[in-house]
Amino acid sequence: MREVLGEPHRSSAVRVRAPEPGGRIGQPACHHRGMDSERLRAELQRAGEPGYRVDQVWRWAAAGAPSYAAMTNLPSRLRELLEERVPFSSLVVANEVHARDGTVKTLMHTADDRPLEAVLMRYGDGRRSLCLSSQSGCPLTCRFCATGQMRFGRNLSSSEILDQALHFRRQGAVDHAVFMGMGEPLMNLDAVLEACALLPSLGISQRHTAISTVGWLPGIERLTAYPAPLRLALSLHAADDDLRSTLMPVNDRYALGDVLEACRRWYEAKHRRVFVEYVMLAGINDRYEQAIALARRLDPRIFKVNLIPFNPTDSEYRGSSREAIAAFRSALEAAGIAVTVRLTRGREIAAACGQLAVAADGAAAPAAPARM
Repeated sequence: MREVLGEPHRSSAVRVRAPEPGGRIGQPACHHRGMDSERLRAELQRAGEPGYRVDQVWRWAAAGAPSYAAMTNLPSRLRELLEERVPFSSLVVANEVHARDGTVKTLMHTADDRPLEAVLMRYGDGRRSLCLSSQSGCPLTCRFCATGQMRFGRNLSSSEILDQALHFRRQGAVDHAVFMGMGEPLMNLDAVLEACALLPSLGISQRHTAISTVGWLPGIERLTAYPAPLRLALSLHAADDDLRSTLMPVNDRYALGDVLEACRRWYEAKHRRVFVEYVMLAGINDRYEQAIALARRLDPRIFKVNLIPFNPTDSEYRGSSREAIAAFRSALEAAGIAVTVRLTRGREIAAACGQLAVAADGAAAPAAPARM
């Protein structure tokens, strides 16, 4: 273990990557809908149009309209004016790749050239689920995550989050979403919740929307008090605090025991299970005794475990074998823990979080030093 990861060491401060020059962790000015709604409103007012035009445009966009030209109940002169003066999206598509299983991954840039990724996943039962980003890059530097190799840019606005979903809505119906792309969504919760409030207009109910966190404790507590029926997922990846701190430095700031207690309070308030995400890393966190240790920390009433085969990146880690995953699952199930194994999707198109952006020129930051 030490040869692979270095000696585990606990410190009182979590390593948070600073934003790149010109970036900031603070949230930019939020817009209320995809595209720049304030600019849209201003241009409509300047043109002497009634206030309801904003809602008309939004309804068309949420229904998947590909452009202003498709909004046939707007006067043609107004459609032309909007085409000239208000960009249809706050994002620009830089690259899009398609996998044989129907997964689509899109690399987008913001107006100030921050990279972000979003993924469309198609399932055999008809579900069309979106994986959305909440930040450009991520400041929390989990060692196995491709996004952690990037320079951190900034929080995304609610418009930039919604425009990821609208991009795929223009390709067809969508019905599920998970904030499991770039970034820690609970560090940008205002924009995330503002986007979540509008996703139902696209066909994604809040019951079908999940927010995944590495264990950002203040955000879990705030989300517990939020009335909407969103789902909560916890990226756990190790039941042992020393190993978890090695893989995920945020554990030095918010220890796993405190995070699990916050999840218990979430369950008591919401009566909804917390999904535990556990990436299977060969020789690191996939041994039988580690499964037993995980089962001891999880209340089967509250938690359901999702074992995730590791999508290979340029990191030092490798994915667990099918046999190791099956044995890990059996150990958890024997302890009464509900377990699923995530289907591997989009592997040939680098569908794991951050892989496409890291491959782009200039996206990668120098590798973080090993914890010593």
